[in-house]
Amino acid sequence: MYTYISDIYTYSCTYAYMCWLARDAKGQYLFDLLCHHLNLLEKDYFGIRFVDPDKQRHWLEFTKSVVKQLRSQPPFTMCFRVKFYPADPVALKEEITRYLVFLQIKRDLYHGRLLCKTSDAALLAAYILQAEIGDYDPGKHPEGYSSKFQFFPKHSEKLERKIAEIHKTELSGQTPATSELNFLRKAQTLETYGVDPHPCKDVSGNAAFLAFTPFGFVVLQGNKRVHFIKWNEVTKLKFEGKTFYLYVSQKEEKKIILTYFAPTPEACKHLWKCGIENQAFYKLEKSSQVRTVSSSNLFFKGSRFRYSGRVAKEVMESSAKIKREPPEIHRAGMVPSRSCPSITHGPRLSSVPRTRRRAVHISIMEGLESLRDSAHSTPVRASSHGDTFLPHVRSSRADSNERVAVIADEAYSPADSVLPTPVAEHSLELMLLSRQINGATCIEEEKESEASTPTAAELEALGGELRALCQGHGRPEEEQVNKFVLSVLRLLLVTMGLLFVLLLLLIILTESDLDIAFFRDIRQTPEFEQFHYQYFCPLRRWFACKIRSVVSLLIDT
Repeated sequence: MYTYISDIYTYSCTYAYMCWLARDAKGQYLFDLLCHHLNLLEKDYFGIRFVDPDKQRHWLEFTKSVVKQLRSQPPFTMCFRVKFYPADPVALKEEITRYLVFLQIKRDLYHGRLLCKTSDAALLAAYILQAEIGDYDPGKHPEGYSSKFQFFPKHSEKLERKIAEIHKTELSGQTPATSELNFLRKAQTLETYGVDPHPCKDVSGNAAFLAFTPFGFVVLQGNKRVHFIKWNEVTKLKFEGKTFYLYVSQKEEKKIILTYFAPTPEACKHLWKCGIENQAFYKLEKSSQVRTVSSSNLFFKGSRFRYSGRVAKEVMESSAKIKREPPEIHRAGMVPSRSCPSITHGPRLSSVPRTRRRAVHISIMEGLESLRDSAHSTPVRASSHGDTFLPHVRSSRADSNERVAVIADEAYSPADSVLPTPVAEHSLELMLLSRQINGATCIEEEKESEASTPTAAELEALGGELRALCQGHGRPEEEQVNKFVLSVLRLLLVTMGLLFVLLLLLIILTESDLDIAFFRDIRQTPEFEQFHYQYFCPLRRWFACKIRSVVSLLIDT
C-alpha cells in the first residue's frame, strides 16, 4: 500500500519533489531520499516541516511513519527547512550546505524573523544582491534597480538607496560564494540569528515570542530581547495543556521558573518538543547521552519524547571527515519578474529501489518565483495573537508611500511570520501548469507487468492458497471466540502485572529507606510530596484502622 507525497518545497525556488511512498515508510527514509537528491551530506541541520489542518506546524519525526504523522488527506505537501541553525555557519564543510543555510536566513530576513538595525539590514541586502546579480553594471542596472527586489516585509526608499550604494561601491568583485559567506558571517552576529518564533503570552498577558537558538533560549517582546538563557542554565522543559514552563538554574544556585501560555495545547506541545530537540542538539556531547523526556514529573502522566538524531559536536566531527569533490551548485538569481530559469541541486535521483506497484516521480519545475511574488509565502498572525491566521499580502508600490515602515535603528518586529510556508489550495494545479509551460521532464519508473502468463507451478501454488483460504473460512466460530477470550485474558494479566509493579514501586518509594538517586529525585518532587501527604498517608491510616477493627472482631469472636 503506497501513498502519494505531492510536493516538498525548498526556500525561494518553486522546486517540487514528488514521489510515491509506502504507507509504513518512516520519516528518515523520506528525508534521506530528499537529501540524496539535493546531493547534501551535512544534512543533520535540516528537517522537513508540514502544517496540519488546524494550521499548527510540525517537524516530521524520522522514527515514525510519515502517513501517521500527517492528519490531512493525501497528496501531502511539506517544506525543507533548516531545523538546527549552525552555531558558526562559516565553518560548514561544504558550499552546498552554506548555500542552503544562506537561503534559509534570507527567507528569515524577508519574513521579519531576523531583527537588525538599518545599517545591518542594508549590508545584508547588498550581499544578497551581489550574490544573485553580480557586480553593478550601469547598462543592466538603471537608477532605482534595488527597489525592484523585496528583501524585507517593508522598507523605505532611503533604505533602497543605501542598499544600492553599498552594492555599487563596496562589494564589487565578490563572487556569489564570497558574498554568501560574508552574509552568513554578518547574520550570525545578530541577536536573533536562528530564531524560529513561537507566539505566546507571559503571566501578565503580554504578547511574546519564544525561540531556541544555537546559544540558548530567547524571549522577544515587541522589538526587544527580554530574556536570553544559555543552554547550560536550562535544567528542565515542561508543559501542561497550554502552559509552558522553563526551569533555569543560574549562578549562586539561583533557580527561576519562567511560565508562558501558548495559543493551543498543540502549539504548546510543539514548543516543548522543539525545546527538547534544540537542547539535546546544542548542549550534549554525544547522542548516547540523549534520554527520553516526560512532560510531567510522574512517569505515568503527560507526554514522552526523545530526540533521535546526532548532536552538534558529532555533526561537526562527521563533517570534517567528508572527502569528495565539491558538488556543483546551480544558484537561483533573484529577479523581479514572476518566472525565470529554475535551479536544481545535484543529480536527479535514479537509484530508487524498484518495487512492485510503485512509481517515483521527480519533477523539476521550470519556474522560479521571487520571494516577493511567491505563491507559497508565509502567513501572518494578527498582532492580537488570536486564532486567525491572515495570508501575507504584498503591498504594491502605489500604496507603499502611504504605509512605509522604515526599519528603525532599534529593530523591527518578528511578528510578520510565525508559520512555515503553507500549502496553497491550488499548488498542484499551478505546478502542473508550470510543467506544461516550461516543458519540465518527469522521470517515472514503469510498473512491473501484472498480466504475464502464469506457469503450471504458479497455478498449483495459487490453488493451494485458495484451498487454505477456503479452509480458513470454514473454521468453527468457537475457535474465533476462544482466540478473543485468550487475548482478553492476556490483556488482563499484563494489566494486573503492571499494577502489581506500580504498587511495589509505590511501597518502596514511601516505606523504604533506600537511598538511590532515582528514588531520591522522585521523592523530592513537589508532586510526589503532595501525593504522599494528601493521599497516601490518609489511605494508609484508613487501611490500618480497618485491619485493626477486623482483627479485634476476630479476637472477640
